[in-house]
Amino acid sequence: MVFLLHRSVNIALRMIVAGACCLGIWCSWEFANADLLFQKDTEESVRSAIRLVPDDWEYYMRLAQLDRGHARELLDTSLSLNRYDAQADIELGLQYEAEGDFGQAEKLLLNAYEVDHTYLPRWSLANYYFRRDNMPAFWTWARSAADMPADDIRSLFELCWRVSPDPEKITGAIFNEKPELIRQYIVFLLAKDQLSAVAGVAPRLVRSGESDTDRPLLFSVVNRLVDAYDAPAANALWHSMIEQHWIVADTTVPNNPNFAREPLPVSFDWSLPEYPGLHSWPGSSGLETEFTGRQPEECTVAEQVVALTPGNYTMDYAYHTSDIPPGTGIHWKIIDAKSNSVLADSPDLSSETLKHSVLAFSVSPDASLLRLRLAYKRALGTTRISGRLVVLSTQIQAHP
Repeated sequence: MVFLLHRSVNIALRMIVAGACCLGIWCSWEFANADLLFQKDTEESVRSAIRLVPDDWEYYMRLAQLDRGHARELLDTSLSLNRYDAQADIELGLQYEAEGDFGQAEKLLLNAYEVDHTYLPRWSLANYYFRRDNMPAFWTWARSAADMPADDIRSLFELCWRVSPDPEKITGAIFNEKPELIRQYIVFLLAKDQLSAVAGVAPRLVRSGESDTDRPLLFSVVNRLVDAYDAPAANALWHSMIEQHWIVADTTVPNNPNFAREPLPVSFDWSLPEYPGLHSWPGSSGLETEFTGRQPEECTVAEQVVALTPGNYTMDYAYHTSDIPPGTGIHWKIIDAKSNSVLADSPDLSSETLKHSVLAFSVSPDASLLRLRLAYKRALGTTRISGRLVVLSTQIQAHP
């Protein structure tokens, strides 16, 4: 009798376990099928997913976006299933705002921030107060959003710009030292062509940013400032990068005077254009340039922008050539970057032995940015040269 009782109990337990397993399999199938339906992302497929799994708040959130006519009810359901769904609070708040219930809209947007302190609720509140023309609250939440910037917050800067197209006011209202904010703000200001504001902000990125990440952006800032002929700002940013050891560069003029390093992609280092028939390369021997006779009749071999204060200067340079006769067109030029006028022009470079030469020039108060250019121009009555030029060094010195 006891044996039969034990056997019956074992059978019952097995049946219960088997039933639980079948139920688990069935539920797993329902969840998997519901997820497949949800991934199809159509209004009907999401409704079908809800019929299979009626307590998944994400399904109601998505259906509210697909069925705008019933969005409020669906968002209410989503919030009843998950009170920490900040996205539903925001969406529902926007619904109430569109219907003119501003008190309920504000409450829901503030609820979103209470459960989620990330960027989106802060940005949503800034937007709301902008639309309600509540500027004190707008700037409060704009500053709060800037304190936790997302990967792309250009829309926040654009909103601030609509309120006040004044970079100084925006900087004073929302700016902080977070590098992710600074770099995005610099890109925004560059797009608005606000170079004076960029010049004030960019040094902060040198202090708080990362050299590998931010160096290309700051090179572009230096180049833009040079193109705008803002010598003090361009020079200050360049030297701050040197002082913070973001780059290997010289404080001499010109930078990289012996051509010992590969040039940096910035105006304050050498540009070495390539042409068919002409190739230049820097190295331990200086700058070597090969002319094959197929190069353009007029071209730039090397160029660098230099910033100099008004006064008298000399440029010392050392070079030698091979198979390049005199009077065939290679020479140094000192050019005013703004007016493009030539301040000084050297004799043609031609010497089979090492030669040291000096070129004197003067800088006027309105010519603080200069282009130091090594150029080739075929001389009249000659054929294009074929040979090699090696420039060992260059140096500019001030003289009373």
